[in-house]
Amino acid sequence: MPTSCHIVVEGNPVIVYASRNGTPNKVLLILEPFLEKFWQERETCGEYCDTPECLVAQIVVRFGYEICEDDFSNLRVGVNYDPNVEYIYSIGLDRSLNVWVPEADYRSNPTLGLKGCRQLATQVC
Repeated sequence: MPTSCHIVVEGNPVIVYASRNGTPNKVLLILEPFLEKFWQERETCGEYCDTPECLVAQIVVRFGYEICEDDFSNLRVGVNYDPNVEYIYSIGLDRSLNVWVPEADYRSNPTLGLKGCRQLATQVC
């Protein structure tokens, strides 16, 4: 059964949606090393301008190749939360990576975003 998820980045209103392969054991295997390299490159270059925008763009490209399995229709970008996602991954500009699980309040009112979710895990990249 497909597991859908969102990825959100602090400072950017965009919400990335993937309709399958959204479990932590799949997403974190891709996202953690990607974020580690992203933050290292930002530090090395001393480039901090437009970080949320660059991060979202690179996540879309990376996930397009890593989880779409030649069917890019399962990946989209928007500004609305989907009530049916199983996980939400939030990336903070402090380099934190949080995994959230939507609860009943979120399901009935997805505009609550992370306020309607329970935090499952936090990591720092």
